[in-house]
Amino acid sequence: MADKVAVVTGSNKGIGYATVRELCKRGVGSVYLTARNIQKGQEAIKNLKKEGFNPLFHQLDVTDKDSVKVFADFLKRKHSGLDILINNAGVITSNFTETTYEDSVRVLNTNYYGEVTMQNYMFPILNDNARVINISSDSGHISNLKNTYWINRLTKEDIKVEDINAFVDWFLDSVKNGTLNEEDFEEMPLLAYIISKIALCALTRVQQKEVGRGISVNSLNPGYVKTDMTNNTGYLTMEEASDAPVYLALDVDQSVKGKFFWFDKTEKEWADPNQKLFIPYADMERLLNLI
Repeated sequence: MADKVAVVTGSNKGIGYATVRELCKRGVGSVYLTARNIQKGQEAIKNLKKEGFNPLFHQLDVTDKDSVKVFADFLKRKHSGLDILINNAGVITSNFTETTYEDSVRVLNTNYYGEVTMQNYMFPILNDNARVINISSDSGHISNLKNTYWINRLTKEDIKVEDINAFVDWFLDSVKNGTLNEEDFEEMPLLAYIISKIALCALTRVQQKEVGRGISVNSLNPGYVKTDMTNNTGYLTMEEASDAPVYLALDVDQSVKGKFFWFDKTEKEWADPNQKLFIPYADMERLLNLI
């Protein structure tokens, strides 16, 4: 364990921060806390050191190819490779109930295209039998879609990244042209976030088929967590939500690959649209109204 190298993206606060803490607690030798903002990242490191942990810091913006490349090159020089990659960086829609083109582009640039960039630069330096965990959401389950064409295209066995890109482009074009059809989706609030997380789960399956070398790639719904992203509403604390990512990073059998996990560490069938696993927006709205 002491010789393992782990990276958690977007980890200066929230679930990522708690995950860094738990990985350190479990004895992972080199745990990198990353953040876009250097000052915020270093402040997070300082706080964890006060607790007796010793994480490392590196600046990382998953939407900036140069930033990702610099970090990947650094890891290659410093450690020769990477054992654990937890793709946690993510953003939510600026307005929960309105969908705009500019905001949708912003969300997808981080939550989907940022993960593609991470794959391009980080997967080549993954060690054999490394583990990748893509932090998704209940919003990422295929049952959030009602459009049968996209359900079938995204869940087919021979899915390619081009299929996912086409799905994202279809959504963005619909927003830009004002042709969004409510009948295509279970719910309209948080729509760009939902699309981004569906795309991420589909990407997980593509990544697993292509990566080889014994590497496992799984996606995870960490639960409805009390973080800044959810305006501190939710059912789980950040500490509780860090349990499942660390389980997939350290404890689950290496043979578990290309799966979709729930916050309680159970595996769910991502490709089954009849499993209505998402939390209705009305539940979130009710909690938001309470505060």
